[in-house]
Amino acid sequence: MKYTITIEETVAKDFEVEANDAEEAYEIAEQKYNSGEFVLDPGECQFKQIAITTPSNEVTEWREF
Repeated sequence: MKYTITIEETVAKDFEVEANDAEEAYEIAEQKYNSGEFVLDPGECQFKQIAITTPSNEVTEWREF
């Protein structure tokens, strides 16, 4: 039987920006992320979980591992 395994990871990394307020900091950060200037490396995983879909399309609950 074939099972579909779904793995989800959450990565995090701190970046600093100069801004006049939080909204401007958010806009700058989003722009830098979209342009590829802010990059999160795969080795910085903070959280990972797994779920399995059975051959009969039943999905297990997410399990942290």
